[in-house]
Amino acid sequence: MTGSFCRHNRPTDKCSICSRELDQRLRDQAPIKYVTVRKPGTTSTPRSQRATSGSPRSASAKSSSTNRVVTRKLARATDDGYRNPLVPGLRATADAERLAGALTAAVARLEPPGPHPAIAAIENLDDATWLAFLIALAPELEDVLTEAQPSWAEKDLSALPEAKQKAANAYLAWVDRAGSQTAAFTGEDSWTPERRFDRVFERLSLPGFGRTARFELLTTLGAAGRYPLEAAAPHFVEDDVTTLAAKRLFVSGDRMLLERRAKEFAEAADLPIAALDRGLAVWSTPGEHVDLTEDPSPGVASALRIG
Repeated sequence: MTGSFCRHNRPTDKCSICSRELDQRLRDQAPIKYVTVRKPGTTSTPRSQRATSGSPRSASAKSSSTNRVVTRKLARATDDGYRNPLVPGLRATADAERLAGALTAAVARLEPPGPHPAIAAIENLDDATWLAFLIALAPELEDVLTEAQPSWAEKDLSALPEAKQKAANAYLAWVDRAGSQTAAFTGEDSWTPERRFDRVFERLSLPGFGRTARFELLTTLGAAGRYPLEAAAPHFVEDDVTTLAAKRLFVSGDRMLLERRAKEFAEAADLPIAALDRGLAVWSTPGEHVDLTEDPSPGVASALRIG
């Protein structure tokens, strides 16, 4: 039985080089994406790490199996011909609709009293600022922290995991250098809200307090009306979930170009930068709920050419 021959004068299905290239082309064309996640509680080990029972390698693999990294396949909207120069990474109307829903909800989240209503309700500014920091640092503890409403005077860190206690201590040292929380977040009286956001964002670059937490903290304090703070730039300084989403959406790994395209899209969609930041994170997070029954805001619908 004869078959086609490749450029290496071998049957195509027998050539190791050409068969790999074919496999790669098929993977690139498949309407799926792969994400790497840490799977808790699993007891199996990758095939490449399996060894005979009783061997040191087997024991090591078994002991670390609960923290192993695996690849999970997620469904991705099929390319239906959707194209938009403002968002060159989108290839499906369904993805555009999900993005529109996430952005519209992110805009509503910024309306007073902001993402965390307790921050606006607490009378004492130091207590409100301290709670906003703790929620940004440990969002998984938001309910516990909001109920407890920790006092700035006490500076109790016992509810935080050890690693986050280190970040909180770095924050306390930062405030001590500034003289007070109010001084740290206000800076110069002459600064505009945009300038203040930029400068405080830079100064908050503390160990264990990454881009996502810093952006959320300043967004929360600004939306709650506690300090005049407003984001005018995305500040893509590290590969957090928002930055990775922006890279996918705007098809660039260059930070300056990425920020320029993000600003152009936000302007076209009549979006605050803080809403774009939140919307991108929600849109790109598998399993994060997006309400698709609500009409997108007019600016977002127009920019994304949907609706």
